[in-house]
Amino acid sequence: MKKLLLPFLIIAIQFGLTSCSKDTDSVIEETVTEAETFLDVSYGAHPAETYDLYLPKNRATDKTKVIALVHGGGWTTGDKDDVALYIPYLQQKHPDYAIVNINYVLADENTPAFPNQILNIAAVLDKLTDEKKELQILPEFALIGVSAGAHLSLLYDYVYDADDHVKLVADIVGPTDFTDPNYTPSTDLPTLIALMVDESAYPPGTNYVEVLSPALQVSTVSSPSLLFYGNADPLVPLSNAITLNEALNTHEIDHNFNVYEGGHANWATNDVDDMLNQISDYINRYLEIEK
Repeated sequence: MKKLLLPFLIIAIQFGLTSCSKDTDSVIEETVTEAETFLDVSYGAHPAETYDLYLPKNRATDKTKVIALVHGGGWTTGDKDDVALYIPYLQQKHPDYAIVNINYVLADENTPAFPNQILNIAAVLDKLTDEKKELQILPEFALIGVSAGAHLSLLYDYVYDADDHVKLVADIVGPTDFTDPNYTPSTDLPTLIALMVDESAYPPGTNYVEVLSPALQVSTVSSPSLLFYGNADPLVPLSNAITLNEALNTHEIDHNFNVYEGGHANWATNDVDDMLNQISDYINRYLEIEK
């Protein structure tokens, strides 16, 4: 009887060791992913509703956060290629982050900018959030916007980001206060803004220049913000930046306010480097990837 038990004991021990080994392997095994790039990904029916997505290697749903770029162009022109120059820098400084470069539908006589362009940003962030498992990303975002793109990014964060997916906004020469009397007198700004608004999307009697001014929409839940402006900008009065800075101070939102010599982002190389370094520091602070 003892002779019969021995083979069964050996088989049982071998089976137990094999099972333990497999369990251990499953715990320590990590999924290794390669870097991938997807260009002109569609997020809507309009041909302009596309984005470029850059995914890093070794990404995962519990760590790989997202840096989003939003181009400028006065809401009527521009393209994501205009801000593609930032991508190599961000990939070098933040190799573990995904990057999305967003196109939105440009305004014309038949296509209002507001709120459609803000909703375009929302659609991209929602799509990436819905696809987080397939893409292996963690849907927490930094928004970096230039000019009109900065205006849209600020408004998205300050008004539309109900689920707090955005953790910081970098505002590069963005218009922030359409009530500002320092705009060029020949520009009938209220009329211009009204022409770019889908009135059916707002309650009757809405004061569009106010609701579309990020500086007038700051609240205690606004994200940390970086402000970069020129002291001789012919398009966006410096007083716009001052108004936003004061609003952020009033609501005690962490932010940096920077004024450089020059106009609409045409600054000296050392000032551009300073801007990029500040953006990088904010990403490390407010969009930190835990090791």
